[in-house]
Amino acid sequence: NEIKLIRQKVLLSQRDFAERLSVTFATVNRWETGKTTPKMAAMRKIKTFCDENHIPIDDLQKALIESDKSKSKVNQKRKVVTHE
Repeated sequence: NEIKLIRQKVLLSQRDFAERLSVTFATVNRWETGKTTPKMAAMRKIKTFCDENHIPIDDLQKALIESDKSKSKVNQKRKVVTHE
């Protein structure tokens, strides 16, 4: 997960990363496990975090793309087609 890679580049725990972004530990955990994706406000905070820590924006863009792909896959799996 790219969010996890971003966090690990600066050697932060999920709890410390969450604190820096003003979100909960559970929120970071859900992002990293693919259960949810960051909303736009959170992505702005992550971008600022990347800028402040000299993490290339490409890593953040990759995170956005991967998050969207993961979300699409989960949504596709949840769709149930019934034939009547």
